[in-house]
Amino acid sequence: MCIYAGKGEILVLIIRERATLEQVELMLQTLRVYIKVAVDIERGILAGGGEKHAFCEAALLEDGSRQRDIWGADWTPFDQSIAYESIINIRPSQNNRSMVIQVPAIRERVKKITQELIGGYEPEFR
Repeated sequence: MCIYAGKGEILVLIIRERATLEQVELMLQTLRVYIKVAVDIERGILAGGGEKHAFCEAALLEDGSRQRDIWGADWTPFDQSIAYESIINIRPSQNNRSMVIQVPAIRERVKKITQELIGGYEPEFR
């Protein structure tokens, strides 16, 4: 799935099963060193790529996800690290008043899904 926005192409892929190295490299094209992801913790899928978590969130919403189940993070494949910070995570109605995911169980679910779907690869470029 590609999402187009503004002047250029914003590539966002929805990953439902283990991604290929080529898919990980496609998601890295925009930011080169890390991948913006939005993870649906109920469906166990993610959308990755593009410049903003909001693009990934929009792809998942269009695909049938519920907003309350989608959480944003950044995945760095070069050291297999994850950062749980995104504007889409600010949700006073779900007691998350910060850009950082505050509930440990949600952070763990985001990490598990991300590692299972796009973790473990060593991309060719940086």
